[in-house]
Amino acid sequence: MNYAEESLRLHGEWQGKIEVVSRVPVRNKEDLSLAYTPGVAQPCLEIQKDYDKSFTLTRRHNMVTAVLGLGDIGPEAGMPVMEGKCALFKAFGGVDAFPICIRSKDVDEIVRTVYLISGSFGGINLEDIAAPRCFEIERRLKEICDIPVFHDDQHGTAVVVGAALINALRVVKKDIGEAKVVINGAGSAGIAIGKHLLNLGVKHLKMVDRFGVLCEGEQMNPAQEEMARITNPEKFSGKLSDAMKGADVFIGVSAPHIVSKEMVQSMAPGAIVFPMANPTPEIEPDDALAAGAAVVGTGRSDHPNQINNVMCFPGLFRGALDVRARDINEAMKQAASHALADLVAPEELNAQYILPLAFDKRIGPAVAEAVKKAARASGVARI
Repeated sequence: MNYAEESLRLHGEWQGKIEVVSRVPVRNKEDLSLAYTPGVAQPCLEIQKDYDKSFTLTRRHNMVTAVLGLGDIGPEAGMPVMEGKCALFKAFGGVDAFPICIRSKDVDEIVRTVYLISGSFGGINLEDIAAPRCFEIERRLKEICDIPVFHDDQHGTAVVVGAALINALRVVKKDIGEAKVVINGAGSAGIAIGKHLLNLGVKHLKMVDRFGVLCEGEQMNPAQEEMARITNPEKFSGKLSDAMKGADVFIGVSAPHIVSKEMVQSMAPGAIVFPMANPTPEIEPDDALAAGAAVVGTGRSDHPNQINNVMCFPGLFRGALDVRARDINEAMKQAASHALADLVAPEELNAQYILPLAFDKRIGPAVAEAVKKAARASGVARI
């Protein structure tokens, strides 16, 4: 199937992937008086007296907004992907989501806009905001909003990569604290993955951008400077090919075909290779396997071990909304990674099966339950 042509045809038929469906009947005068005026004044007054009732007297308890920052193609052109994201929220997590595309690249404007509408929602999912703006936008929104703020391009990717790495290390029988990990790509996804893996127990991590291994003292943006301080304790400098020599794990969130077979061959025995650039990975999976990689995972659905954000964000928000979490914190993200990894039973685990399939119906509930427990244990749950 030519997915581009068929998707374009279907989008013309669908004319939008989501719609608003009323949850209440409006068939007669009594229905109208209860759902709207005059009866609706009473719940409004109750919420005015008690903010928490906004979660029980409206749909806010199950509603998130998917916020798109203006990319190079503009907000109107970004709407199809945001409608799709909202459809996935509903299909995989039972979460109502509404797309908001903002015509701005200005950090202050984006933060102010999202904050002003935040009272209508129980959570905020940020999307397609480039580094380094994404870090500041998320940080500032977390400071002023009392609902979860989550940048899926960063943390959704990190959670699923974390789960994949946990199980891949089980396959090759290596300890996460001893594994030497190289991440190529020091943008939003790469930095979030790096921080998440450190929280999961990785101790030997090198971050690489197009100029080479991140090392303190070099010219970088603030987020990269932070990663340089907390990674690469040996102060190693060099190119990607240098960093991969003897490495146990390669994770790519960068550019197509920048990893050669020779680079994979230079890695340690039992190498784990996750080339996740989409649609063309850093190295083709078959080439990585031919070069000696023991476990390979990509972002693509036409190869084993697809590392797909849809395994994270619906269940994660489901859990956060169910306990009215004020935040999505590190404990909740770690719990999500472990819950996702543990869905693959020990007797099922092998080099071709380190993650459940995206349509496995156990994923959403398992991730949600783990997130709820972590939210309560870490003190960010309201119920």
